[in-house]
Amino acid sequence: MKQLRLISSTMSSTCDLEQMAEIELQREEEEDQRRKRSVPDRPSLPPSVLSPDSSHPYYDVARHGIIQVSGDDNYGRKLIIFSSCCLPPSHQLNHRRLLEYLKFTLDQYVEMDYILVYFHFGLRSSNKPSLRWLREAYGEFDRKYKKNLKTLYVVHPTNFIRIVWNIFKPLISHKFGKKLTYVNYLAELREHLNYEQLIIPPDVLRHDEKLRAAQKDGPPPTVKTPPPRPPLPTQQFGVSLQYLREKNRSELIPPVMSQTVAYLKEKGVRTEGIFRRSARVQLIKDVQKLYNLGKPVNFDLYNDVHVPAVILKTFLRELPEPLLTFRVYSQVHDILNVETSLRVTRCKQIVESLPEHNFVVLKFLLSFLHTVSLESIVNKMSASNLACVFGVNLVWPRQGSISLSALTPINIFTEILIEHFPSVFGSRCPPAQVAESCTSTVCRKTSETNGPSRRRREATSRFRNHDDVASSVAPGYRQSNSVVVDSV
Repeated sequence: MKQLRLISSTMSSTCDLEQMAEIELQREEEEDQRRKRSVPDRPSLPPSVLSPDSSHPYYDVARHGIIQVSGDDNYGRKLIIFSSCCLPPSHQLNHRRLLEYLKFTLDQYVEMDYILVYFHFGLRSSNKPSLRWLREAYGEFDRKYKKNLKTLYVVHPTNFIRIVWNIFKPLISHKFGKKLTYVNYLAELREHLNYEQLIIPPDVLRHDEKLRAAQKDGPPPTVKTPPPRPPLPTQQFGVSLQYLREKNRSELIPPVMSQTVAYLKEKGVRTEGIFRRSARVQLIKDVQKLYNLGKPVNFDLYNDVHVPAVILKTFLRELPEPLLTFRVYSQVHDILNVETSLRVTRCKQIVESLPEHNFVVLKFLLSFLHTVSLESIVNKMSASNLACVFGVNLVWPRQGSISLSALTPINIFTEILIEHFPSVFGSRCPPAQVAESCTSTVCRKTSETNGPSRRRREATSRFRNHDDVASSVAPGYRQSNSVVVDSV
């Protein structure tokens, strides 16, 4: 009898909370309407995302842009964004299909660490899924979805969010609850994520400006970015390939790459899920600092093969220009328009058009990834899985961030480079392409008069010296596995 009264009390309490949530949401809508009248909106900007192809299996949901995959965070974890303001009125959207689409998207990334960013602004009585739907959704997301979710950022939370959280509290484990982080202003995300990669709807940007204006009783302060400081002579992260070559005794392969690849070839190739896992954020910062100060890094001390794996991805992601360069982004995006049987040839053409230094470094990296993929029976990292991890770290647009629809061609392109490595990288560029990649007049003249440039031959020769880093000690890599950045 006492148990029945407890259940009845709990149900009554839940119903009260649900009613409170509805009332709170309506109150927030009224407040937002008043704010709109007092602060006129600027014209709406078109979202910087590409519409999915009409053949997409969930086109009816995907076309609204509710869910976006926005590259990686600062530590190689996938960023998945859910924007409430993109939800159409409930009668125009099948919420069951929305749940299936969310699972369809997450299924591509749940085997690796990932981050969820939920933009709450724009949720209305007219477009919100029911609380019953939320319960069903939480029930369907089993351990495989929750295990590798590292953080759930709830941006612009309101009392409605807090009430809903209390409704679900009995269902949510303490461990999962610790992953929730409230973010009151967009600027706070800069502390945790690569803010420039985020796909933020214009409505959310405007709402954030209004919140900051209301907080200050005046116009919103501009978010100032400090002027860039000149890099240290020993800087390894966030500087160009050319800078690294000049500061590292003309070595074509950047020390961070040669050293992490050497260590991983020796100790990480057969590790299950290599490149899918993240490492402690502070640990990665510490290793980066050592590299940038020109101090030795001994990966054995960390007793975690995922540390050099994350460092390698972080190095690629922090290059000022992607390894594949900005210029080829549109060509990579168009790979879906190429007939399947001709895609390897097209990928080879794109790669051979790269500047020689980029070509050599890319060949070095892809040779290693090809080796990793050959051990996929053990490490579970096929060419396709590696492409999902590395694609967004090899190419991105000059402006804006990578949209969900752009991930498919990027992943396909990268998978071809890994799986068909011998075919794609089997020959050097023809003279005309080498000439285009040269930046100096002397190099141009040499290319035009002597066929394949001397610099390309030297680059290829040096690459051969790096081709099996595990068996021959890489520059700055000691037999004791103590990694040392070349001093200047």
